Amino acid sequence: RHQSGDVTAHAEMLVLSAATKAAGDWRLDGHTLVVTLEPCPMCAMAAVWARIERIVFGAVDPKAGAAWSLYNIPQDARLNHRCELVAGVRAAEAADLVAAFFADRRP
Repeated sequence: RHQSGDVTAHAEMLVLSAATKAAGDWRLDGHTLVVTLEPCPMCAMAAVWARIERIVFGAVDPKAGAAWSLYNIPQDARLNHRCELVAGVRAAEAADLVAAFFADRRP
């Protein structure tokens, strides 16, 4: 997002866009989204709309997390699709990667 100037250019959005193009369908039934950081509200909802089966992430995001920390969009019973969640996979390593990533972009 810092390079492109596009506020929607999160890793999840980019990979969902690439996956739907590769599949030739907006539905990604049976697919798993694996990310380092807990998805934000925009990315969590995009995963739901794409019919992602499972979201796997490492580090929780207490400031903007929308799959575990602040909200649980992927498992909201009011929505017509829900995603399985697997949280905390290699959490310490993921948190270190996220910290290093943002240190380079937000000095």
